[in-house]
Amino acid sequence: MTIIDRQAPILVTGATGYIGARLIPLLLQEGYRVRALARTPAKIGNRPWSAHGNLEVLKGDVLDRDALTAACRGCSAAYYLVHSMDQSSKDFSSTDREAAFNMISAAEAGGLERIIYLSGLGEEDELLSEHLSSRSEVAAILHSGKVPVTVLRAAMIIGSGSASFEILRYIVERVPIIVTPRWIDVPCQPIGVRNTLRYLIGCLECEQTVGKTFDIGQEQVVTYRELMHIFAEEAGLPKRLILAIPMLPPRLSSFWIQLLTPVPAVLAQPLAEGLRNKVVCRDTRIRELIPQELFDCRKAIQLALVRVREHRVESSWTDAGKIPPVEWSTPGDPAWAGGTMYDDSRQILVDASPQDLWRAVISIGGDAGWYYGDWLWRIRGVLDQMVGGVGLQRGRRCPLELAPGEALDFWRVVEVDKHQRLLLVAEMKVPGEATLEFILEEITPGKTLVKQIARFLPHGFLGLMYWYAVTPFHDFIFDGMLKGIAKTVSKPVIYGPEKMSGLVKLIENLKKLDSFDT
Repeated sequence: MTIIDRQAPILVTGATGYIGARLIPLLLQEGYRVRALARTPAKIGNRPWSAHGNLEVLKGDVLDRDALTAACRGCSAAYYLVHSMDQSSKDFSSTDREAAFNMISAAEAGGLERIIYLSGLGEEDELLSEHLSSRSEVAAILHSGKVPVTVLRAAMIIGSGSASFEILRYIVERVPIIVTPRWIDVPCQPIGVRNTLRYLIGCLECEQTVGKTFDIGQEQVVTYRELMHIFAEEAGLPKRLILAIPMLPPRLSSFWIQLLTPVPAVLAQPLAEGLRNKVVCRDTRIRELIPQELFDCRKAIQLALVRVREHRVESSWTDAGKIPPVEWSTPGDPAWAGGTMYDDSRQILVDASPQDLWRAVISIGGDAGWYYGDWLWRIRGVLDQMVGGVGLQRGRRCPLELAPGEALDFWRVVEVDKHQRLLLVAEMKVPGEATLEFILEEITPGKTLVKQIARFLPHGFLGLMYWYAVTPFHDFIFDGMLKGIAKTVSKPVIYGPEKMSGLVKLIENLKKLDSFDT
């Protein structure tokens, strides 16, 4: 029985997150109108479904009650898919609490008929971790409002790009002997991401789910030890030796996760603490209300590995979060800079078209590396992880394309202008703010100037010391990167690389180009 008016849009908060970015295209396929709320709408612009006629994208934040209320107006239902456990939040529980109260206020003022919230499994009487307690508290806050709420509680979600799956994948792939705390034998009841999405959509058309809470999970209860063995088998790896150390503290466990996986310390610690909690389904009524084939762990892992191997990861946990501001890096705008901005600008002229060179620029990072001194980049990544940064292990979602908002090793993609420009902002731990930009400028047909510009805004004396410490390495690292871009596309270098020095240098370059025998 359909209980939702398909003429009214469905609001999806957290539209650029792991679940939201997968849910929206499915809703569109089902014929729903969708209103996507995102702090950074540009993240949606490059999605295959971004131009769909039934999609409306709004810029907004759940911490902005007025913007959230405006987003709710005219909608029949809303998916609440946000949480604040990211690198920018120092107190995610407090932030989640504020956002939840904003949601119930906006839902009432905006005339919503219902809210659907994806929460976490775990029982209050089992000393829940802060992460799971926050999820439970958000559910209680949403239930306290006048708008009916459907809560789906899930444990580990198995799918390509999910944080849980990436932790499992990196640990099992990289370590033949796995040393873990006692949580390795804690029971859990995972669920495949496809099953999760089907439950979320099914709730819209199932009247019996209104105002209720359900546990969602596969039928099989497993331990994390069993999950690791299953993953190794499906990935074609030798059986892993797993050693449980009872006294290994959660903080040390989170540091271990941080070193082996792409998950930074700020996320690894609450996730590691949550692993001690038994997370199994107690209320499985939803299986009768919304019947579907539930994949067991082996099948869910198989499907996720296929997506990873075929480079068809639709969304990743790294997609979530704000793009750090880069207005300060705009040349000639001291009001934004707030101090002295340093830059290292270099260029190389290549006998190639922008289209040819773009293939190398857009493929940089991840498994392809940085075209020069990859061992130095790896050392920098390890150092970053040791001080709580993201390191290089996030890699990239797809080796062939980039979109605004995506992670690229320890950078975040800010802008992508095909065949012209790629702008990255640093997310590694540095005493300042940094960007890296690539610009392709066709001087004459088939001859392209590749500009590489690194900018840095230091924070205090440490920032200045950092810039002067790394500057000597730029000569061979940055020059090597530019040569590597040309080498990757097998095109000859006409001249360079060399440092850019404003208009005088540009005139000299044009003279060199004029004298080049075409």
